[in-house]
Order: sequence, then C-alpha cells, then structure tokens
Amino acid sequence: VQLQASGGGLVQAGGSLRLSCTASRRTFSSLNMGWFRQAPGKERQFVAAISWNGGATYVSDSVKGRFTISRDNAENTVYLQMNSLKPEDAAVYYCAAGLQDYLPGLPFNTERRYNYWGQGTLVTVSS
Repeated sequence: VQLQASGGGLVQAGGSLRLSCTASRRTFSSLNMGWFRQAPGKERQFVAAISWNGGATYVSDSVKGRFTISRDNAENTVYLQMNSLKPEDAAVYYCAAGLQDYLPGLPFNTERRYNYWGQGTLVTVSS
C-alpha cells in the first residue's frame, strides 16, 4: 500500500487546512486509517483515526473540537479537516493505514496498529 499525503502548507493561526491522504490499495475500504504528527525535536504523536467502515472515529484531546477525520472509500482517500489552527499544531503530518484485522487489540492511537505510512506533509502555523 502506498500512501500519498497532501494539503499541507503555511497558514495563519486561527486558519484552516484540509489534509488528504490517498491510498493505492484497491481495498481501501478494509483499511483503518490514522493521522499522526511530529514536530521538530518531539516524538510522533497521534492526531486522529477512523475505522475501516467509517463507523468509529477518534481524535486526540489536543485537537478535539478543531480537527475532524473523514474518509471517502470511493476515492481511496482519508481527510483531516483542521480548523482553528494554533502554532503548536505545526508539524509534519503523516497518514497511516492498518489492515482491518491487524493487532485488533491495540487502540487506534497506537503506531503499532498501522502497517503502512505515508511520506508526510508539512503544516506550518504562523502566530
């Protein structure tokens, strides 16, 4: 599975961006999808995830109420709508894909839950 993330860029604090991640796999609808981010000098952290059928979504407390994850299985794409951006949201954002039945006992906010990772897209937020 190849993942191509896009949509990053420079935005002022309070602004919005929508990230997209398109997967090469035909059976995209069987993949759990997640977004993680990594700021300079910091560990990669969970941002949001959506189950293979879109029936469950998860967001980290730090972005709750501001970020929304969604998916379009017909387009093999997962989205991360980011509103009310803050300077602390600046990071490289990575999308990740996990096979539906891969380590189902792990929560969605765990990196090990995901088999495939995209190259990342940079989000910069100016204050």
